[in-house]
Amino acid sequence: MDAADPDSFHHCQARLSTGRTYHYVDQRPRLDAPTLLCLHGFPDLWYGWRHQIHPWVARGYRVVAPDMLGYGKTDMPLEASAYSTKRLCDDLAALLDLLGVQKAVVIGHDWGSFTAGRFALWHPDRLLALAMLSIPYTPPLRHHMPVHELAQRHPSFGYQIYFNSDDSTTEIEANLSSFFRILFKKPDARNISWASTGELRQLVLSGRASEPNGCILNAQELSYYVSNYQRGMTGPLSYYRTTELRFQEEKAASLPSDPRADLPVLCLFGTADATCPPVAVQSSKKFIDRLKVVPLSDVGHWVMLEAPQVVSEVILQWLESIDLGPRATAHL
Repeated sequence: MDAADPDSFHHCQARLSTGRTYHYVDQRPRLDAPTLLCLHGFPDLWYGWRHQIHPWVARGYRVVAPDMLGYGKTDMPLEASAYSTKRLCDDLAALLDLLGVQKAVVIGHDWGSFTAGRFALWHPDRLLALAMLSIPYTPPLRHHMPVHELAQRHPSFGYQIYFNSDDSTTEIEANLSSFFRILFKKPDARNISWASTGELRQLVLSGRASEPNGCILNAQELSYYVSNYQRGMTGPLSYYRTTELRFQEEKAASLPSDPRADLPVLCLFGTADATCPPVAVQSSKKFIDRLKVVPLSDVGHWVMLEAPQVVSEVILQWLESIDLGPRATAHL
C-alpha cells in the first residue's frame, strides 16, 4: 500500500444485492478486526483515503473504501433519484453484507459524512461507531428547504445553487482540471473564493484555478482525479439534486432526529474550513449523546490530505478510547 501508487491497493468490484455494481478498495490485516467503512465526498474517490488506509491496516483494522455511487468505477445511474440518501445507505448495507461484516465503524468526509450520519438513522444496527469529518451531523428537516433558501440562510453554501443546475454538468466537464484545482485549494489560497452564489461558475468558465502553489494536489494526483472523472459529472452532481427527494423519504419513514443513544460519534474538522462553521458543530451536540469534537487548527476542508498523519492518529486514539481497538473480540 503506497499512497503515491493507486494500483498498490487491493481493488475489488462486485454487484450488490441492490442491483448496483460498486468498486471498492478492501485492505485486510492478518487477523480479524473491526472494519472501517470509509465514505468519500465531493469531488472525491476512494483515493481520498489513500494516506489513512495503510496506517489503519498496520494497526490491525480492516479498511473498506468504496467509490460512491456515480464515482470512479462504480455504477453511474443517469437519473438523480438514484442518488437519494436512503438508496445510498441501502447500497452500503448491501456492501457490508457482501463482505460478511455485520457491524462497522463508519467514517465519512464531506458528502460521505452526511451519508454516514444518515446511515446511522436508516441502518442503526450496522454501526459500531461513527466518525464525521468536515461536515457535522444534522438531523432530518421538519420542513423542506430548497437550495436557494439554504443559500440565503447560509451564504457559504451558495455554490450548491450552481451544482443544482443542469448547466453545471457540461460546464464542469469542459473544465475538469481547473475545477479540481479550484476545489482542492489550500485554505491560505486567499485570492480564490468560490463558496458564495455565482462565484464558482465564474471561476469554472474563466479557467482561473488558484494562485501558484495554491492546490493541495500534485500533478500526479490531479491527473488521477481527472482520469477517473472522464465518464462525466452527472453522478457526482446528482447528490446535490436530491434535496426534496431526501426530505420526502425521511418524512415518509418518520426518520428519527437522533442516532442511537449508545453510538460513539467523532466530529473532526478544520478551523479554516468555511463550509464547517463552529456553530454547526455546536448545534450537533443537541442530537448526539456520545459526541467527541476535535478541531484541527488552521486546517481547511480536505483534512485527510492537509493533515494526514494527525487525522489517522486522532481516529486511532478515538477507537482505542471507545474499546474498538483491533483486539476487540465481538463478532464484527
